[in-house]
Amino acid sequence: MAKIVVFGATGYTGRLTAEALVARGVSPVLAGRNGPALEKLAADLGGARTAVADVADPASVRALLGPGDVLISTVGPFLRHGGPALAAAIDAGAHYLDSTGEGPFIRTVFEHDDRARAAGSALLTAFGFDYVPGNLAGALALAAAPGAVRVDIGYFADNPRTSGGTRASIAGMLFEPGFALRDGQIVTERAGARLHSFDVAGAARTGVSIPGSEQLALTRSYPGVREVGVYLGLPTPIAQGLRAGSGLTAAVGKVPALKRGLDSVLTRAVQGSTGGPGAESRERTRTWAVAEARDANGKTSATVTLAGGDPYDFTAAILAWGAHTALEGGLRGTGALGPVDAFGLTELDAAVTAAGWSRYPADSAR
Repeated sequence: MAKIVVFGATGYTGRLTAEALVARGVSPVLAGRNGPALEKLAADLGGARTAVADVADPASVRALLGPGDVLISTVGPFLRHGGPALAAAIDAGAHYLDSTGEGPFIRTVFEHDDRARAAGSALLTAFGFDYVPGNLAGALALAAAPGAVRVDIGYFADNPRTSGGTRASIAGMLFEPGFALRDGQIVTERAGARLHSFDVAGAARTGVSIPGSEQLALTRSYPGVREVGVYLGLPTPIAQGLRAGSGLTAAVGKVPALKRGLDSVLTRAVQGSTGGPGAESRERTRTWAVAEARDANGKTSATVTLAGGDPYDFTAAILAWGAHTALEGGLRGTGALGPVDAFGLTELDAAVTAAGWSRYPADSAR
């Protein structure tokens, strides 16, 4: 019988995801490299199967899976540790979801599209706060503006707290190349190259450009779109500083020896397995995803704002929903998929709503 495997289950996001699966009535296999910690987590969850696997031993990761299984990978930073889980899922003919927010890794997953289709695997990367809400907001805006050729998407948060894994992922991306969708083509573009102002709940807020999954995914459902911008909301002075500094980090990234040395320093300085914000802290966080669709003349033809709570709670809930739905045959295809083409706009909208997000203002029509 097919099963759901949570790889990295004892980590911060992994544990939240395992808890969300159990809340749905699903008993996942808990996998990771620390056997005693897995057994304790299984006991905390009321009993579950466990399996020891380590990215340093790819065969142990492959042994977790069979055809039709669903693998949730929360083992980051993904540029450093994510490859074995991705390869194992494709090799096994299993479906794959991950919690990455790392643009270069997202692009790597999409580059495995042909292999995954041949294997009968569906690959859903960045299936969490990074970057499901923006995919949904972007799709809703594009659906409301059939002639749109451009969509800009911004992510904003108040009172955010980050886990050790998130900080390690950010550090690992510092000198990596970014990308963007320009004139219908994915092109290399450094993160932080552009700024964009969004109306967020009645206030103008600044976003700095980042590589997400929207640039790779939205054109599958909306092939008329020629340009997609994804932005991370930051205070304007910080956003301007990042744009100014992005040229330097991009230049460092082109010098292999210097990049390796600085990456090594950051790896030692920023440890990933240091936990994350507690439940009370997460309850104070508020988030938004704003999408603006524009026509060929640059006129805004539709705007959609979604409002939600804590990113980690949402990531756990949507990963659990996506994996459970995939296990029950709810996927619409195989290969590297975006959230919309994987499940359909209506189904995704309902799932994101169930995970605590809603249109802003509340009386906006869905």
